[in-house]
Amino acid sequence: MGGLLSPIKCEGIYEQGGTALCTTMPGAHLTLGDIALRADENGKFIIGFDRDAPRQEKITFKIDGIKIHEKNLNLAPREYAISRIDGLPPSQVSTFSDAELVRIRASSARKKVGFASREQTLWFEDGFDYPLKDFTKTSPFGAQRILNGEAKKPHYGVDIAAPVGTPIYAPADGVISMADDDLYFEGAMVLIDHGQGLISMYLHMNDIDVKPGQVVKRGEKIGEVGSKGRSTGPHLCWRLKWRNRHLDPELLTQWPTEEHTHD
Repeated sequence: MGGLLSPIKCEGIYEQGGTALCTTMPGAHLTLGDIALRADENGKFIIGFDRDAPRQEKITFKIDGIKIHEKNLNLAPREYAISRIDGLPPSQVSTFSDAELVRIRASSARKKVGFASREQTLWFEDGFDYPLKDFTKTSPFGAQRILNGEAKKPHYGVDIAAPVGTPIYAPADGVISMADDDLYFEGAMVLIDHGQGLISMYLHMNDIDVKPGQVVKRGEKIGEVGSKGRSTGPHLCWRLKWRNRHLDPELLTQWPTEEHTHD
């Protein structure tokens, strides 16, 4: 067991909304909170820190169900902006007809399938590029949303304004797990599975150029900017999830630097 005194090395962004890529023994079983993990054949695995993650997270390394090692990861907290959006139709905020509720439930069922994708191949290792080449960021990750004066869940995406038809590019390699142009809130949305539960999201698209199951490479066009669904103007809402945790995709454009390494 002498070689197992410190079997986990992680490199990433250690703050709320951040992501880390870790290395350990190939095929090792680990846990992060209540999430069970398994390293791939090269000993690599991804972890993500939710928008509201605690100041410290703990990775537990196990062999045959026995705890061998624990690593504590200290996370930096963040302050989040307040985002107010007025003028939305009531049917996009809180007042829904029976027919709209049917559409919402159908959309949720299809999204559930897309988010359940678990590519075993670790497509993501080298950070993200921005999905647009020319844009204006209008809302940062994690902003508290006030819609028509009513407090709602935080906004888990990064809003990027650009004209309708602006090309959207894959920020990293992955597999398309969803491409749907008839979702109630999101309008037209694409999901890219980057491996081990890391899924990026592209909302309110005007056109979609990819299909579920298609492998895409960094820089490949996946569609165009639009304003479908719950949207007040042409923009891309860019989101990232790891399992059920909401992450900041923009942080991965800074991926990573030496000071972000945990031994």
